[in-house]
Amino acid sequence: MSSITDPEYLPVMESFYTIQGEGFFSGTPAYFVRLGGCDVGCVWCDVKESWDASQFDWVSIENITEEVKKSGAHVVVVTGGEPLMYDLSMLTKKLKEAGLQTNIETSGAYPITGDWDWICFSPKKFKEPLVEFYNSSHELKVVAYNKSDFKWALGHSQKMNKDAQLFLQPEWSKEKEMTPLIVDFVKKNPEWKISLQTHKYMDIP
Repeated sequence: MSSITDPEYLPVMESFYTIQGEGFFSGTPAYFVRLGGCDVGCVWCDVKESWDASQFDWVSIENITEEVKKSGAHVVVVTGGEPLMYDLSMLTKKLKEAGLQTNIETSGAYPITGDWDWICFSPKKFKEPLVEFYNSSHELKVVAYNKSDFKWALGHSQKMNKDAQLFLQPEWSKEKEMTPLIVDFVKKNPEWKISLQTHKYMDIP
C-alpha cells in the first residue's frame, strides 16, 4: 500500500509501548506511533530517518489500533516526522472507539485533523506554524538550541490560550550548554516549566 491519499492507511516508521520521556506526560506509559514523512527540516532533528515516507510500509489503521490494544496501553502518542501531513480523522476515530486517549506531537505546520485529547505543539523555526494551534493546543513545547530561542519561545507563548502548559526543553546535543540557561529563564518566567528527554537519560527506547 503506498497511496498518500488513502485515509485507511498510514506510513508507520515504528510503533512501540514505552514511557513518555518529555513534556506534560513525562513518566506516563504510552504507546507511540511514529509516522514517516516530514518537510519541516530541523537541522538538529534526532529522527531524520523519518523524513522520507516512501521507505516505510503503509499500515492499515485497523492493524495499528489492534497493535495498540494488544499492548495494554491506555495512552497513544502519534508523532513523527510530522504526523499532520496526513488526515488522521479515521485513526483517532478507531483509537477512541477502543477507549484510548489520543495524544499528538506536532510542529503545527499542517492543519489539525482528528479528535485529540491532548495536542503538544512544538513549533520550529524552519516552517511557520498555523495560527489555529495557539488556541487548540494543550501544551507548548519549545526546544532550545541557542540563546535566541528564549525570545522566540516568549513570542509563541504570548499567543497561546491561557490554559496551555508551557515547556522549554534543551536540544539533546547541547543539553549541558542550554540547561543552565533554561533554569535561569524559568526562574525569571515561572509560567514556564522545564522538559527533559528523560528517556535518553534513562536509556529507555
